[in-house]
Amino acid sequence: MREFFIIFKQAFLTKAKTKSFIITTALMIAAVFLFANISKIFDTVQSITGSDKDSAEVLYVVDSSGDLGESLVTQLSANESDITVKITDKSEQVLTNEVRDGEIESFVILGLDSTSRITAAYSSMSALDFQLPMMIEDALQTIQTEINANELSLTTEQVQTLFTPISFEQKSVSPSAKTEEELGQARGLVYVLMFLIYFSVIIYSIMIATEIAAEKSSRVMEILISSVSPAKHMFAKILGVGSLGLVQMVLFGLAGFIALKTSSSDMVDGFFSVFGFSNMNVVTVVYAVIFFLLGYFLYATLAALLGSLVSRTEDVQQMIMPLNLLIVAAFMIAATGLGNPEMLYLKYASFIPFFAPLVMFLRVGMLELPLWEPLLSIGIMLVTIFILGWFGARVYRGGVLMYGPSKSLKDLRKAIQLGKE
Repeated sequence: MREFFIIFKQAFLTKAKTKSFIITTALMIAAVFLFANISKIFDTVQSITGSDKDSAEVLYVVDSSGDLGESLVTQLSANESDITVKITDKSEQVLTNEVRDGEIESFVILGLDSTSRITAAYSSMSALDFQLPMMIEDALQTIQTEINANELSLTTEQVQTLFTPISFEQKSVSPSAKTEEELGQARGLVYVLMFLIYFSVIIYSIMIATEIAAEKSSRVMEILISSVSPAKHMFAKILGVGSLGLVQMVLFGLAGFIALKTSSSDMVDGFFSVFGFSNMNVVTVVYAVIFFLLGYFLYATLAALLGSLVSRTEDVQQMIMPLNLLIVAAFMIAATGLGNPEMLYLKYASFIPFFAPLVMFLRVGMLELPLWEPLLSIGIMLVTIFILGWFGARVYRGGVLMYGPSKSLKDLRKAIQLGKE
């Protein structure tokens, strides 16, 4: 075991001390804190530059009715809008020219037809201006309701009863279904953790394959396997890089938690609410760790196997293309289930070992599954990892001694034959 831990330590520390790893980790942590405080930074910059004073949008209003303009000002103020309304007597053509010349941003022409229905024509330079027109339309709709209520001699209480919402509750008779609120909270958490598992498996699997190929290209491998068995070397590499990956993920998680908890921004509260972190399910997090580890060892073993077949780091990407296709397929299948995790093909896919880390995690995170389903999936993955490890050790034993250009996966047979000799 001494040789195993030496290689384990070497794989962990060598990657941990590289500039790329340190810089990437530092940049990601800095990005997390920047994201959590972005609104505070914007407020600080605006307060220093004074740009916030000029940020209020000015809306010019032409009111042919004589009453709607003042009502619009009152309603926008009641809605706590930052829009400054200026009533003007200029013609539509003059205002249109001013918009084109950049002198003003927008204007609206208001009027009442013969049936006391409000007519409004909004004009601005941008065709993608949606927020302000929607605010104006909502305010005018409220004014229209007041006009109609006055004509019908309705009191304020009677008007409010017209907009009383119904009581509507959605239920599912499926024994695995969660409530809509629980499903919404779980969906965001599962989505974030799925991305974490997906990118982690890709990044660290490629790291293992590249590390093995680099040792082969420098002929260091010949020295290593003379003092330690190739299988022990392979699993020490996998555990070393995997431990480094876990440390990095923990650092990112702690940085994100501290940054979001220490930030006083309303955006952070919204982030926690939308993505389900405000009511985090401990069981979902435990399953995330389990499927992260199993997915990593599954794909890392396959990456080590494939990495042993190449002699140049330039050939790594081509050789591990099947691995990348598998994890991309798993992510795409899981992503289709975010809207409806009860689809039948997801159930079947969750028991396929190369899809299970993402698909079964999606199902256990968003559904109330019987315990035997995730346990069966975990058991299938463990058996697959064992078989892949046994087969990978045989390939690895001969693959690390193969040099020259790697043609294709047909080199597996050659590696096994060489390992027997």
